[in-house]
Amino acid sequence: MKTSARELLGELLDPGSFESWDLPPIPVQASSAYRAELDVAAMKAGIDESVLTGAGMLRGRPVAVIACEFAFLAGSVGVAAAERIVSAVERATELGLPLLASPTSGGTRMQEGTVAFVQMVKIAGAVAVHRSAGYPYLVYLRNPTMGGVFASWGSLGHMTFAEPGALIGFLGPRVYKALYGRSFPEGVQTAENLYHSGVIDGVVPISVFRRIAHRALNVLCDGPQPLTEMDGDTRDFDNGVGILQAGHELRGPALQVGNDVPAWQSVLISRRADRPGIRELLRHATDRVPLSGTGQGESDRTVVHALARFRGQPCIVFGHDRAGQSPDQTMGPAALREARRAMHLAAELHVPLVLVIDTIGASLSREAEERGLAPEIARCLADLVTLDTPTVSVLLGQGSGGGALALLPADRVLAAANGWLAPLPPEGASAIVYRDTLHAPTMAARQGIRATELRSNGIVDRIVPEYPDAADEAVDFALRMVSAIAAEVADLTAKPLAELRAVRQLRYRRLGLPE
Repeated sequence: MKTSARELLGELLDPGSFESWDLPPIPVQASSAYRAELDVAAMKAGIDESVLTGAGMLRGRPVAVIACEFAFLAGSVGVAAAERIVSAVERATELGLPLLASPTSGGTRMQEGTVAFVQMVKIAGAVAVHRSAGYPYLVYLRNPTMGGVFASWGSLGHMTFAEPGALIGFLGPRVYKALYGRSFPEGVQTAENLYHSGVIDGVVPISVFRRIAHRALNVLCDGPQPLTEMDGDTRDFDNGVGILQAGHELRGPALQVGNDVPAWQSVLISRRADRPGIRELLRHATDRVPLSGTGQGESDRTVVHALARFRGQPCIVFGHDRAGQSPDQTMGPAALREARRAMHLAAELHVPLVLVIDTIGASLSREAEERGLAPEIARCLADLVTLDTPTVSVLLGQGSGGGALALLPADRVLAAANGWLAPLPPEGASAIVYRDTLHAPTMAARQGIRATELRSNGIVDRIVPEYPDAADEAVDFALRMVSAIAAEVADLTAKPLAELRAVRQLRYRRLGLPE
């Protein structure tokens, strides 16, 4: 059973809060037969066009909404419907409102031909202007969403979720069979398959999307909240190296920066299976909204992407997921394209970006090479150095190779005490220099991969201690790191963006040069 536009608005918005923005549909050229179809559609659907627009409240927050009505000529979009949509998008932009769109449509209206088809251009253009103004655009696809609607404003969301079981695709199964004489493969054009393929961010009922949208808008629309005393940090500058500590009691001997911990020991510690990773950090965040994939049909399960608040500081979080990695499952080009999606979202929505490095290395495979692994690393580096939003990079554990480097350039770089960064795993460096892996400890020591050495060389700004190993104090360590991240984000957010960008570019211009 299909969800009507009014049912969608009733479940999504606060009761009684919807106010229509709709004027009577503009007149379009119509034959007597088409005019009769429009009259019948209006009687059947109980509305005068295939879309409702207006404003309402979502858990007390004003939002603009656009909802298609499938009962009106299969939700098809012609000139009148397109004009209503564009007017609503433009009004949302003028008022500075986040926009929630829920298409359900067979596509553009065949009765109006090509002129209806090209309406998708002006709708997409209006959405692009709304997004470029920094206002969120969230999409909830209902069953079905097909054709030009899906291929335009249905696919432009900063985040996109869909109704369970929804048929979603470009060419409808009935049209495909008529054109090609065979049925379209089953299971392809489903919300669930598109989620697993990295096209959309999730599949949830409307009630859950309401909660997700609320959390997302908390992150994207509400500014940073003041750090409380418990959320702050104390900084002990010992030997010129900053040590970030959360304001809660810690137990056990500290792994201080002055300790002579061999690099190889840090490498082994970083590889412990029970070492806390990005997911443990996100467990101590609020307003979490997981995102998935590139939005362009690629997904890599070795990375995590989310909206969240760390101690009241809104951010977009992207990073390596140690739980999803193995020697047979390493990050590929799709992971880096997903990283660039995170970068683009953060810049467009003016939200700080937090990147978490914890990788055994990028994929070494024919597929990775052919799908552009190296160029994606290069694009990540270029994007981060010039990105128009505050950035924090966190060297949480292993930092092996180009996959780690791709997430490194930031306004602030934090490192766990046992975090490390190297062009290759020490075994790989040993294989190049000694033609064996037995000299890995020697190469780890020679290459300056430890957090302390990275700090001395200007690569890392702050070291977050472990007491003495993050795996032995997972909760305390995660809380300490979250507090450190929040403190840096709060500091960066208070600075002018032009200053941040200039300092960042100078920083990486001066890397490796004498002071």
